[in-house]
Amino acid sequence: HAILLALTSNEGAFDFQTKLVGEKTLYEQVLQTSKSYKNSQNLMYVVGATKASYLADIRKIIPDSFLLVPGVGAQGGSLEEVCKYGMKKVVGLLVNSSRGNIYASSGQNFATIAENKASELRDKMALELQKKS
Repeated sequence: HAILLALTSNEGAFDFQTKLVGEKTLYEQVLQTSKSYKNSQNLMYVVGATKASYLADIRKIIPDSFLLVPGVGAQGGSLEEVCKYGMKKVVGLLVNSSRGNIYASSGQNFATIAENKASELRDKMALELQKKS
């Protein structure tokens, strides 16, 4: 199994990943080309949560692939938007929210605050999963 970078959540994604290469953007070319790889069914793709609106088009290219989605929380990505455009009943999303937990607090109460933030996100994800079932 491998994880292939498709579209990052940082602003730098617009420097290269969304630029046209012929008729398609670079990230679309990466997705399309990778489908021809041997064992491509074992690929997971990174798609940043701040680019949630791109997920509808991404799902047209790789409808049955698992997505690793960083950027929910501190980077500004919306879990609801990510799920709306990227979640399907047969394949899912691995949502990552590290900064939202790592920098939850700088005080003595860090462990408690970080646990609360992680639990809050877990509960929101559970609600999104219920909507799809």
